[in-house]
Amino acid sequence: MTTPGEVERTLRAELRGEVDFGAAARALVTMDASNYRRVPLGVVTPRDADDVAAALQVCAEADVPVVPRGGGTSIAGQATGVGVVLDLTRHMNALLSVDPAARTAVVQPGLVLDRLRDAARPYGLTFGPDPSTHSRCTLGGMIGNNACGAHSVAWGTTADNVTELAVTTYAGTAHRIGTGWDGAPEGLRELVGAHLGLLRTGMPPAFSRRISGYGGLDALLPERGVRLAQAFCGSEGTLGVVTEAVVRLVELPPAPALAVLGYADESAAADAAAGLLPYRPLTVEGMAEDLLGAATAAGGAGGAGGAGMGGRDAGLPRGRAWLFVEMPDEGGARAVARGADALDTLVVTDPARQRALWRIREDAAGTATRTPDGRMAWPGWEDCAVPPARLGAYLREFRALLAAHGLRGTPYGHFGEGCVHVRIDFDLASAAGVARFRTFSEELADLVVAHGGSLSGEHGDGQARAELLPKMYGPDVVRLFGAYKDVWDPAGGMNPGTLVRPARLDENLRFEVLPATPFAREVARCVGVAKCRTAEAGGPGVMCPSYRATGEEQHSTRGRARLLHEMLAGEIVTGGWRSPEVAEALDLCLGCKGCRSDCPVGVDMASYKSEFLHHHWAGRIRPLAHYTLGGLPGWLRLIARLRAAGAVNAAARHLPVPLPGLARERALPHLAKRPFTRGAGVSGPVVGPGAGPQGDGGPGPGPGSAVTLWPDTFTEYLAPEVGRAALLVLRAAGLDVTVPRGGGRICCGLTYLSTGRLDRARKVLRRTLDTLGEVSGPVTVLEPSCAAALRTDLPALLPDDPRAARLAAAVRTVAETLEEYAPAWRPPRLDRPLVGQTHCHQHAVLGDAADRRLRERAGLVGEPVGGCCGLAGNFGFEPGHHEVSVACAEEQLLPSLRAAPPGALVQADGFSCRTQIAQLGGVRARHLVELLADGLTEASRAAPDTRS
Repeated sequence: MTTPGEVERTLRAELRGEVDFGAAARALVTMDASNYRRVPLGVVTPRDADDVAAALQVCAEADVPVVPRGGGTSIAGQATGVGVVLDLTRHMNALLSVDPAARTAVVQPGLVLDRLRDAARPYGLTFGPDPSTHSRCTLGGMIGNNACGAHSVAWGTTADNVTELAVTTYAGTAHRIGTGWDGAPEGLRELVGAHLGLLRTGMPPAFSRRISGYGGLDALLPERGVRLAQAFCGSEGTLGVVTEAVVRLVELPPAPALAVLGYADESAAADAAAGLLPYRPLTVEGMAEDLLGAATAAGGAGGAGGAGMGGRDAGLPRGRAWLFVEMPDEGGARAVARGADALDTLVVTDPARQRALWRIREDAAGTATRTPDGRMAWPGWEDCAVPPARLGAYLREFRALLAAHGLRGTPYGHFGEGCVHVRIDFDLASAAGVARFRTFSEELADLVVAHGGSLSGEHGDGQARAELLPKMYGPDVVRLFGAYKDVWDPAGGMNPGTLVRPARLDENLRFEVLPATPFAREVARCVGVAKCRTAEAGGPGVMCPSYRATGEEQHSTRGRARLLHEMLAGEIVTGGWRSPEVAEALDLCLGCKGCRSDCPVGVDMASYKSEFLHHHWAGRIRPLAHYTLGGLPGWLRLIARLRAAGAVNAAARHLPVPLPGLARERALPHLAKRPFTRGAGVSGPVVGPGAGPQGDGGPGPGPGSAVTLWPDTFTEYLAPEVGRAALLVLRAAGLDVTVPRGGGRICCGLTYLSTGRLDRARKVLRRTLDTLGEVSGPVTVLEPSCAAALRTDLPALLPDDPRAARLAAAVRTVAETLEEYAPAWRPPRLDRPLVGQTHCHQHAVLGDAADRRLRERAGLVGEPVGGCCGLAGNFGFEPGHHEVSVACAEEQLLPSLRAAPPGALVQADGFSCRTQIAQLGGVRARHLVELLADGLTEASRAAPDTRS
């Protein structure tokens, strides 16, 4: 028998691409976006079709199974396997050509869909199928699953938009298939000829979303043109590996319009959907009130929830359920609105407003991964479909079946094609819960079949549903499926256990290998939808900067979660908390917390990293950076006590080598000679320049106007000018500001958290609470990372101390403080363009809506960019991180500075962001309160002297 080592050596000898049978590589692909886990032998990243053929031939000779994998976003388990995984995303990801005249494109399987759409857009074209994972799913994966998306009402499934495929089978034989029998494997034509009657009469009635099994097999009938490529789509990697595809492109409507229709309930909306199809819509999407409520409970949808019959609060027409009907033009949308039997309608032609409404639908769908009470909901029955005319009746029975099993889920989806998405709060960690999962699955399959539907309407069967295919197709058709696979794959080496002779739906569950600990439950939250693998920068999102810098799966949020999962399982990653594989992956995690807000399930990798480092270094001498940078508050406090800031600054300028544990590429920040709390004007009332129209605070201070200004470490020792500016602004707004005196003993513990010194962080936070005492009114925190730590990490670390929760609830940013406690105050008019950086912790934890409104009132035009500056506290100062730090800054921040208009102000509220801007951009950035304080000072100077 061939050993894994021999297979690895042979593959290395035969391929130009990478071959990795190591623990980390295997751990990263044990799971996709499903509930399942299978441990592979190794991972191969072929460079081209010849590499694919060589890998398949080697594996066939060694009797090792092969699973082709794209973005790994399949939700039924079909992108996992026990043999060799072919990762087609690293090298075989090219767009080979676009032919606008023929409206076709030639693509490699690892090409991400959005790259194809971006390339086609200048020609007024697009690829019709558009699943929600369009920013990271690959064309090969879409072909394997016969993916659809919202626009399949108009443009069909992937199978409808593929004309030719280059396929390599398990033994390494190449085929090129399209229409007709050319390129077909030996015996396929004879198999079809022997089963014409079964293909014509034995298959369930066809409708657009009959995706399950080899549902396109009847495309091989002579009267249907023997469409070999179409029949191959949806085979889930069980027949061969696609190495190239010719796909059709469709024309983009120049000015689509959206009709939003409100209905009394979900059933009414579902019943109405089929009646809208004669209008030839581009999409007919549906959702009900409970999905909007789930979004609100989970903090999603931008506060768009609470619709009810007051759906207008969310920008939606009146109703408890809605259909989003996109039409090619305004006339079509208005015709739909007139003809629909809806409670209320809304027609939107403005593209920005359309995007805002679609965002409600898309954000709400993301929160379907959690129930309103915060419990996780899982895939498995994500995309059943029934003929559209049956949808209303099906949904009523589906809801009843959920209730009968004590389960909860929030349906939504492609109502125009009868396809329903839902995640359900299965208990997949206990024997009783898994038994209920099986029973429910069997009963739901019966219900779908009773309505003439398909077990899968979009995402494939994988392991989740393949076992139940006999219920849908019957034994004769299932046997034909087996014969079809055997013609293409006689040795059975392509993705075994999927579709044909499948594994049971309740085995290989990924939860069964995890210990029953709170940390394991947190790690299991990652469902693998891979939003963190989106490679394109831009917009307000942050996640995941290190992945975009390296392109390596292990540096994505999902990749790190998978490695932690396998660490806890202990089967592949065997080092436990001392695991070098996990330590390496987490080393480039910037702790930006972008995943906390941008991940659909709220994975908080920064917290997971802190927990890992806490255990990883327990009882051992830590890296020097953990003591220097991680202990920064203590060092700065000591320097201030010794009044040695000047000496330290001079030494930093003249040292020939960097301090131990610090990156040699970085200059140390300048220390303030006098801490903020020792400065003049910190104690006692200070009269701000509040007279005049730009600083008039309106009514005097009232109840609740007392504000505590938090003296964070960065403001205290490195940027006291920010604290002084905050005092000026807050007091000018009529607020009574006090600054706690603690001699530097007040600290949020951030640097200890980021280095995993959790025991020390708890000690520091308890000392802080003791020093601070009880506070009344808001606690205004200037440094976003400190505010985020106080709001989220403090109560998590000290859950039994009621003072922690009270302080966390009192934390406000400057903008929030002014908006909430001095709403009548008018900031000075600055009337200048603005660039800069939104702090990633502000984006992820605090939000910046109040800041946006404050900037607008001050006449600041433009917005700081999103993403991450790349310095991220201690990260950019640690050895080995400089290259990634700079790459992160080059995504959005540095280009925005270079493109800034003349006279633009540069805003960055985070000390790290300001440091990165100064060191890499050569520009001085200011905190928002500094800009406002400058405006107040200028207004005061310009005011006429009224003294007699």
